[in-house]
Amino acid sequence: MKLRRSRQREAILEALRSSRTHPTAVELYERVRRRLPKVSLGTVYRNLDLLARNGMIGRLDTGSGQARFDGETERHHHVRCVICGRVDDVHPSLVESMGGELKNLAGQEILGIRIEFAGLCSSCGAGVPEEKKSRLRREWLVTS
Repeated sequence: MKLRRSRQREAILEALRSSRTHPTAVELYERVRRRLPKVSLGTVYRNLDLLARNGMIGRLDTGSGQARFDGETERHHHVRCVICGRVDDVHPSLVESMGGELKNLAGQEILGIRIEFAGLCSSCGAGVPEEKKSRLRREWLVTS
């Protein structure tokens, strides 16, 4: 299905594709409002849903309860900061070789790989003492 062009949809796509942080709908709404002050949050949600259903953007469920959106539709993986929730891209060349190994271990044909790494972004990790990092590692392992 080819989507009709609209000013709102174009502004949402532009804001999303110019971001590398995988924003939430509310974050995109705030960015788009700078350009289109009368746009509603509902319009942003509806357009994000439509764009995701049509494969024009990615929707990420990071377990935080809030979906994040990705303007990069080429296959890739993600790393999420366990403190602030920021999501960054990890390109597939780093993890692609794992598919063949999994087939041998599990006996299943691997159809796809989707990996999310947990970490600390540079802003959050800068001031975190090593003992707190160790605690975060243990907590993440228990809850994942």
